[in-house]
Amino acid sequence: MEDPQLPAHGCLPEPQLSFHPDRKEDRSAHPLQGLLEFGPYSRSLINTILDPVRVASIVPSRGGTYLDNLLIELEQQHQPRERTQYLPVFPGFSRIFGLRAVMAKAARIELPSTLDEEIAKGNKPHLVLSQYLTKAISAIQSHRSEFDILLIYLPVTWAAGFRGGPEEDFDLHDYLKAVTAMMGIPSQIIREDKAVTYPCRASVGWRLGIALYSKAGGVPWKLADVDPYTAFIGLSYSLRPPSDPRARFITCCSQVFDSDGAGLEFIAFDTEDVHLERKNPFLSRSEMRRVMARSLALYQRRHSGRVPKRVVVHKSTEFKHDEIQGCFDALAVTDTVELIQVKDDTMWRGVSIEQQTILSQKGRPSLYPCERGSFLHLGGRDVLLWTQGNAPAAVNGRNFYKEGKGIPAPVGLVRFAGHGGFEETCRSVLALTKMNWNNDSLYDRLPVTLVYAKILARTLKRVPNLGSRPYPFRFFM
Repeated sequence: MEDPQLPAHGCLPEPQLSFHPDRKEDRSAHPLQGLLEFGPYSRSLINTILDPVRVASIVPSRGGTYLDNLLIELEQQHQPRERTQYLPVFPGFSRIFGLRAVMAKAARIELPSTLDEEIAKGNKPHLVLSQYLTKAISAIQSHRSEFDILLIYLPVTWAAGFRGGPEEDFDLHDYLKAVTAMMGIPSQIIREDKAVTYPCRASVGWRLGIALYSKAGGVPWKLADVDPYTAFIGLSYSLRPPSDPRARFITCCSQVFDSDGAGLEFIAFDTEDVHLERKNPFLSRSEMRRVMARSLALYQRRHSGRVPKRVVVHKSTEFKHDEIQGCFDALAVTDTVELIQVKDDTMWRGVSIEQQTILSQKGRPSLYPCERGSFLHLGGRDVLLWTQGNAPAAVNGRNFYKEGKGIPAPVGLVRFAGHGGFEETCRSVLALTKMNWNNDSLYDRLPVTLVYAKILARTLKRVPNLGSRPYPFRFFM
C-alpha cells in the first residue's frame, strides 16, 4: 500500500504595508521600520489629526505625576531590551508621528485616597472600583472639548477590582471601554505593571505611541497591493449571561474594513432570531440579511455610495444555509461574495525540512518553523494557512519567529461561498493579520476582521443600552 500523498503546498510572500497615500514606494513589510523610514500614512493627508494630541486623565490620589512622566518619557529615545531582533530603537513620539502628546491639565480627575482601602476591604471590589471610575468618566465628559484621548491609570493595588468573582461575568477593561464608547470618548487604559514599571521602555513607547496616534484618529499604515474594490467584514456573536434580563443573544458585530484594511465602523444590535448549536448562535436568513445590509450601507456611506465589487465575510463558526442565503440576499448588488470560516483550532502541524546537499540523504527538520504564509490545500473547500511562522522577509532576511518557541499551528479556512483558487483568499487573510493598530507586533494569529469583532462582541455585551447606531472601531482598541 502506497503512502498517502498530500497536495503540494505554496508559500505567500510577507505582505507589504503602505505608509503614504500617493508614493507607492513608501512601503515596508516591517510596521515599525516603515514608521521610522516614512512616517505614518495619514501624515500626508489633508484631514489629519491636530497637533498636539490632548490627553485627559483619571488617576489615583496624588498619582498624576506617573502619567505626566510617562508622556515626558514618550518624547525620549529608548533602546530595546526585549525582542531585539525585531524591535528597533524608539526615537520619541514626535520624531515618528510628527506631532506631540500633551497633558490637558484642566481635564484631570483624581480619585479619593480612601479608594485603596475600600477595594481591599470590599466584598465586591470590582463594583467599588467600576462605580468610582464611571462617575469620574461622567465628570470628565464635561471637559470633552478640551481633550482628544482619555488615559485611565490603574495601579497594581487595585488589581482585586479588575475582574469579578467566579460566577460573575465582569472584566474592568471591557467595562471601561463600553462606558467610554457610549460617551464617544477614545480611551487608553494604563496598567502600572504593563506601562509605568514595565522594564523595556522601547516596547512601552512603541505600543503607547501607536495606540495614541490611532485613537486620536490617525492611520499608522495601510495594506499595499490590494484590490481597491474589495470590502472585508468580520462577524462575531456574543452570549449574555443567563442572569441578564435583556435579550439572551447580542449580534456583535459586523466590522467593516476597506480593501486596504483600514477599519471603518461596526454595528451591533440585540437579536433573539437565532438558534443555538453547542453554545454557538446562528442567525436566521432575515437576521443575516439585516446585518449584511447594514454593513454594506456603512461601506457605501464612506465611499460616496459606491458598491464594492467583492465582499469577503469572515467568521469563526460555519455558515449555515440560512446565513448563506441571507448574505446573498443583502449582497446581490456585488459581483462576488466570499464567505470564509476561519478556524482558530486545528489538529494539523507542519515542520520545515532542510534539504541535504547529498541527494541520497533524507532531509532533516529545520531549527526554525515553516515560513509564515505557507498554505496547504486539503481538497474541496478546505485549506490550511500558517499565519505564524518564520518571517525572514520582515527582518532583512534573518530567521525570525515572533512566538519564539513551539510548533505553530495553522488556521483552517473553509469556504462556504466563492470560486477560484485559494491563493487570493489566503493572501487577504495573511495581510489582515498585520492590521491591528493596537499593538506593535509584526502580525496577529487571526485577521483583524475577527480580532476586533471578538473584542467588540465581548465588550458590547456589557453595555446597558446598546443601541444600533454605528460605532468607530477606535473607541474599542
